[in-house]
Amino acid sequence: MVRFPATPQAIVFDLDGVLFDTEALYRDALLGAAADVGIDLPLAVCQRMVGLHGQAARMLLREHVGEDVDLDDVWEGASRRYHAMFETDLRLKPGVMALLDTLDEFGMPRAIATSSPHRTAIHHLEAFGLRDRFDALVASGDCERCKPFPDPYLRAARILNKPAHCCLALEDSHAGVRSAVSAGIPTIMVPDLQQPSAEVRRLCASVVSGLDEVNGWLRKACGAQAS
Repeated sequence: MVRFPATPQAIVFDLDGVLFDTEALYRDALLGAAADVGIDLPLAVCQRMVGLHGQAARMLLREHVGEDVDLDDVWEGASRRYHAMFETDLRLKPGVMALLDTLDEFGMPRAIATSSPHRTAIHHLEAFGLRDRFDALVASGDCERCKPFPDPYLRAARILNKPAHCCLALEDSHAGVRSAVSAGIPTIMVPDLQQPSAEVRRLCASVVSGLDEVNGWLRKACGAQAS
């Protein structure tokens, strides 16, 4: 049985894997770019990169390939591949529009806290006409430390002018869950490529199958609060 936290005053969304179905695009682009330079990159290495800032992901890749490989070649190749994919294969995750409609209906503020660059986040939002449906965007470069540190979520809560414990975070990655929870924000994990470990499951308020489940709970909670 899924147990949800108290009704939040604001929602903070992760971008990749929660709002947009992009984690598989990043994975496939990196696997292809690695293969182009003769690197057999295990899927498990890609899985560990989910939710991390670019520099942290590069460090993981360096651990695997050693010091003799030019990571710039791999990174630039992956960048070319996934930017091409963005133009043809970018998709919203199921349930995004219905959840945003619910937040509009109940006047609930919302923000995005992502490890992606601003330009990438804005590209994705504008592609679906969603840029104006969020009150704040915290992206790479906005904080000294990225996920799994709490800084992005603390900044998002400050911008929304809400106490962290009164917000709710929606995350798909271990790094994202650790970031939000360490900021003091109750967190629901909506798994994408990463399934919750036992540790991450303990950190989360809930683990759900999709955003529709979050939306159904939120509509009932906000409706009961308003009546």
